[in-house]
Amino acid sequence: MSQRPDLQAKLRDMPHKPGVYIMRDRLKHVIYVGKARDLRKRAGSYFLPSRKLTADPKTRALIESVWDLEYHVVRSDAEAVLFEGRLIKEFRPKYNVSFKDDKRFLLVRVDLNDLYPRFSLTRLRKEDGARYFGPFAHAGPLRSTLNTMRKKFGLRSCRPAIPDEKDFKHCLDHVIKNCSAPCVAKISREGYMERVEAACEFLDGQSREWIVQVESDMRAAAEKLDFEKAAQLRNLLHDLQTTTKQMTRFTHKSLPTTIHPEADILALQEALRLPRPPHVMECFDISNISSTHIVASMVRFREGIADRDGYRKYRIHSTKGQNDFASMAEVVRRRYGRILREASARDENAEFNQESAGEAVARTAAGSRTTVPDLIIVDGGRGQLSSACKELHRLGLHEVPIIGLAKEFEEIYLPERPLPIKLPEDSGALRLLQRIRDEAHRTANSYHSLLLKRRVRESLLDEIPGISAARKQALLKRFGSVERLRKATAQEIASVTGVSPTLADAILESLAVK
Repeated sequence: MSQRPDLQAKLRDMPHKPGVYIMRDRLKHVIYVGKARDLRKRAGSYFLPSRKLTADPKTRALIESVWDLEYHVVRSDAEAVLFEGRLIKEFRPKYNVSFKDDKRFLLVRVDLNDLYPRFSLTRLRKEDGARYFGPFAHAGPLRSTLNTMRKKFGLRSCRPAIPDEKDFKHCLDHVIKNCSAPCVAKISREGYMERVEAACEFLDGQSREWIVQVESDMRAAAEKLDFEKAAQLRNLLHDLQTTTKQMTRFTHKSLPTTIHPEADILALQEALRLPRPPHVMECFDISNISSTHIVASMVRFREGIADRDGYRKYRIHSTKGQNDFASMAEVVRRRYGRILREASARDENAEFNQESAGEAVARTAAGSRTTVPDLIIVDGGRGQLSSACKELHRLGLHEVPIIGLAKEFEEIYLPERPLPIKLPEDSGALRLLQRIRDEAHRTANSYHSLLLKRRVRESLLDEIPGISAARKQALLKRFGSVERLRKATAQEIASVTGVSPTLADAILESLAVK
């Protein structure tokens, strides 16, 4: 074993600046990630002689397990919060509790392609053509800034895709001077878009005039002894400065090397006794929170790192009701059946080959990212694993290694072993499996939530008299979603087969008030 680093020397080298510190055990695994306003003081407090006597059992166990220490300096406390959360979600340290769930930091979203864009909060960044700001570490100052920003720039906060006079009757923002009221043509689209661009510049931190004005008003109120107003402006100034402070967006490529994917891959090969290192792994998860939509996800890891271009999402069709085993069989059959068909299409001499299906795919995979992985992982125990194995055997892929990972006790099931195996909690191989399993779980749940939200929106059509199942299907096929249907004209809606001009007007009128 390598010689233990001099922790006291490392602590002396730490600056008195905000940042994130990372603790490792003797096997170089990350066991704790923490943030600090003052790195030297915070990290050094763990190693004071009195700490072992006063700390709780969990902290004492952490201190005794620390073998090495590293740190990363950031520009602000808020950046430290964002960096800490990103690292914990990525590497799941043993002694961290917070940030291990699927919750994310808030973002501000605005779609500049809308007729009258509105600013809203979200936690998920999508490739939908909209503009996103953030993430923001502090939700309170962000919400306060967004509400004040709407009033300052006269931006609408109502929800309709295209506000009109009907919405104005139920909205008092124009009356109390909080909105420029595009719904009653008080302002042109060009004038409204100028306000939106000014708000975007403010959120980007490019425009400081408003902050300077608030600070000036605060000082003026204090000089007039109006301390209540000065305190309100002081709080507003703090929220504005917190929200518009420049932040670094931490991506996977910008993260420090806190794990060793290569070492974890080799450890997994040894633990499972695989014939070759699992450079490419695919993991399946089923999400059937309700019987309305049963979906599955397949995530791919390449060299121990998520390969998001290889992710796939499935809607389960042939399985009725909540049946994890049958659902797992269906998605495995669809995934690898398609790979075999594509390989056969690439192989001109497929009908004369005597090789196995897996060998044929490997031989014809040159230049293609669609190939059989080195290891297949299914989220679940013996039942899910058996269902997946049967489909692989039917496809002729019986030589592909496959395992099941049961979440409750983190037990690993292998086809040829009657009893599961359990790896140590600090095993790099287990951490690698947990990361890919959790990513599959997150992807499946996100897709399930998306379909449920879409289902709720589509159900609005069921409430409109004259909309039959066939007409509803034709409308959704033509426009893609209820939101796009709202933006369409009556003439465009009437062009759909089976929809009369009268019904088109009724559809627009009904959707405008929902």
